[in-house]
Amino acid sequence: MRLLVVEDEIRMAGALQRGLQAEGFAVDVAGDGPTGLELARHGGYDAVILDIMLPGLSGYRVVSALRAEKNWVPVLMLSAKDGEYDQADGLDCGADDYLTKPFSYVVLVARLRALLRRGAPERPSVLTVGELTLDPARRRVTSGGEEIVLTAREYALLEYLMRRPGQVVSKTELLDHVWDAAIDTAPNAVEVYVGYLRRKLGRDALETVRGAGYRLRSA
Repeated sequence: MRLLVVEDEIRMAGALQRGLQAEGFAVDVAGDGPTGLELARHGGYDAVILDIMLPGLSGYRVVSALRAEKNWVPVLMLSAKDGEYDQADGLDCGADDYLTKPFSYVVLVARLRALLRRGAPERPSVLTVGELTLDPARRRVTSGGEEIVLTAREYALLEYLMRRPGQVVSKTELLDHVWDAAIDTAPNAVEVYVGYLRRKLGRDALETVRGAGYRLRSA
């Protein structure tokens, strides 16, 4: 397995390289954002460990550029920034995991192995289904270029369906993933919010598959 470590702290980068090599990985190191981006683009790596605060180009911009180019190499972000919004920003930019400094090396290796087991399936940072787009970082939905204003629940329901385009998603699955399990939710809540979305997206946007659930149409 080939790994790329993008880290400007020389001691940290060296320690990571030596430790990961001892685990059996082949490891390259980049000390700034532009070099890291160039290597990630063309190096054929199985995963990237990416710091956020980098010279030349931040880790946020590096991972955003990779995802914009449809490069889905798994990215584990490292940062001394431990705020919840910092972590959310990293994940919304396209990172697969986020670990704050100081961190446990054992945990880092375990998370890295988990990423490698999952491989690099397509994980676009902006979701697109037909003329419909959803940008999780900006929480913005458009259809044919026109912005659509959604409530928080409508947005969550649409995002879940857009991450499974063409798939039939059951009411039970939607209740489990879109509604809070700790709150008693009426059984018809899914039907009600599907109705709300249809009014805003068009009746044909969401297909009811009788006895199975709902499917978001791509056209």
